[in-house]
Amino acid sequence: MPPFHMVTARENNSQRIRMAVWAITPNGVRMAVRIGTCYPASQLFLSQRAYQPDDFQTYHAPVTSAHTFESLKQELAAQFNRYDAHIFIFATGIAVRMISPLLESKVKDPAVVVVDEKGFHAISLVSGHMGGANALAVELAEKINAMPVITTATDINDLPSIDMIAVENDLRIQNPPAIKHVNMKILKGIPLKIYDPERILLPLLSTTLIHEEWASSASADIVCTWKNDKVSRETLVLRPKVLSLGIGCNRGTTYEDIILFVRSTAEEKNFSLMSLRAIGTTEVKADEAGILELGNKLNLDLIFYTKDQLNSVESIKNPSKMAEKYLGVKSVCEAAAILAASNGKLIMPKRKTKDVTLAVAKVV
Repeated sequence: MPPFHMVTARENNSQRIRMAVWAITPNGVRMAVRIGTCYPASQLFLSQRAYQPDDFQTYHAPVTSAHTFESLKQELAAQFNRYDAHIFIFATGIAVRMISPLLESKVKDPAVVVVDEKGFHAISLVSGHMGGANALAVELAEKINAMPVITTATDINDLPSIDMIAVENDLRIQNPPAIKHVNMKILKGIPLKIYDPERILLPLLSTTLIHEEWASSASADIVCTWKNDKVSRETLVLRPKVLSLGIGCNRGTTYEDIILFVRSTAEEKNFSLMSLRAIGTTEVKADEAGILELGNKLNLDLIFYTKDQLNSVESIKNPSKMAEKYLGVKSVCEAAAILAASNGKLIMPKRKTKDVTLAVAKVV
């Protein structure tokens, strides 16, 4: 099993992710302190009734790493979505009752691992694949000499799961409910029909996964593309992050005006916003509120290029006289799109409204 890692923006290194360790009994507190020494960046949440400062002396752990609480239910409700992973040192039944009202979906929920207070077992409870709970349970068990307990069907049958393949290879999952249909076919040994016109997913599949290349997205089990092709409800759609958006705008252009143009352009030009990897623009726009909000709302890196960087891009299809006059560059959106795609290929030349210019490039 691969090392513990989280989805999309979550950190791969378990020392750096936001991890919470919870305990409600004296023995549980001692186990929490022990686990805390394995993950120094973790935050301990300890019941006031069970916590004793002397517990920290045993493992030379800093007391500042602990936060005490009166009500587990109230504290967990306040903290649950603030952390990427939770380790509970109490009965699984308590964990289930406490977190059930807090769960949303396998895409959003943090990893949850339950450890008994004697440290015999580390049980992956929630978000085993996409949240990384399975990998965390295995890693934690190794650190405290426990037995990892994994119950996901593909894992116990030593089969690959499509959601883990997607997560490990930075493919965004557009429709998570379709995962169960694909994984059920994997469990039954039914060959998967895969539409992957640019062969991004196919080279990643192991020899244990029975599959065949498919010529159409319409009847495929899995579609891997940046294009918005028509698919059935049970088709799993994976989005490779291979596109970059180049943008320019007049000073003071609102986020609402920008995103409206971005969305209408994506629909008209048939590309998925989920396949965007970054947004590029000129350094002059580093304080442009509308662009900053666009990056934040789309959860994309914003890259601000200097005049020399933008002018280094050759073969600009639509040079701008205005940009050259006021900014000293031949192009903003086209050049920035190409640079943000690692000097990729321009697949959508400049389009513009009265306030916004857009271009899209693809990594090659």
